[in-house]
Amino acid sequence: MESRKGYVFRGSDSGAGQLQEAPLQDAGESRTGRIQLSYRTAIHWHKRVRLFERISWVTWIITLGTVAMWCLTAYQVALAAGAHSIRDIVANVFSNSQNADVLVAYGAKYNDAIVRGQYWRFVTPIFLHANILHIGLNMLNLVVLGIFIERIFGHLRFLIIYLVTGVISAIASFYFAPQDVSVGASGAIFGLVGAYSAFVVIHRKAFRYNGIPALTWLVIIIGLNLGIGLIIPNVDNSAHVGGLVSGCILGWCFTPFYVLQSEEGKAVLTDKHSLSRRWPLALLTIGATLLLAIIAVHLIGG
Repeated sequence: MESRKGYVFRGSDSGAGQLQEAPLQDAGESRTGRIQLSYRTAIHWHKRVRLFERISWVTWIITLGTVAMWCLTAYQVALAAGAHSIRDIVANVFSNSQNADVLVAYGAKYNDAIVRGQYWRFVTPIFLHANILHIGLNMLNLVVLGIFIERIFGHLRFLIIYLVTGVISAIASFYFAPQDVSVGASGAIFGLVGAYSAFVVIHRKAFRYNGIPALTWLVIIIGLNLGIGLIIPNVDNSAHVGGLVSGCILGWCFTPFYVLQSEEGKAVLTDKHSLSRRWPLALLTIGATLLLAIIAVHLIGG
């Protein structure tokens, strides 16, 4: 009967804990074995931490906050359309009514305002949505993807990836679609897809057929979503591509990768890409994002 080994794992964003893993053949020597061990640790570590830390609370906070912002703007859109009774407001909401002036007032990406110094508009569009269909689709995707990806990357890395890719998607829209008033979390959601794609590439040997089917499926999903953006009007594909590319880069830099090390006679699983080890790179990422925004404003605003 095959024995099981207990490893201590450290370096995740949510502390340390115990993880039971089946021993791998030549895990210390085989590159494939090390990748498989890292993959299984990243997928299952949340089951061994404290109950509160298992919850993808960043995903839920972002979702609830974004829905609250939409409720406020939807109410203002309804008032602007002449709805005053509850029945009229609800009817206006479910008619998918939208109002660009209201969205601009609450922080939509609007180039003229950004050039005049309202730089917070690189951040606020992530939390704004045009209508009930827009918020419904984006929040459904965020909850489904976010819960899973936050468990892999941990709370803080997930938050950084979401916010940074969301800002970069707004910068991409600012530069490549200067005429559009743009809102929505889809750029940040594409960033999460990019980060997970990097996780799959790095751990591809842990998947069947070296991850080719999984990567092919991701390419198909990404292609379909970008293709839909070419067909349906008022879809900001420049923001989607900006979020996706930046997500792939951040995923490559910060995706969890656990290695087995010996400390004080114990086998310890350590995340080589944890923020405690790569905090200079995290600061550099934030600085590079700010620099990218400055360059974009300079090029557009002259």
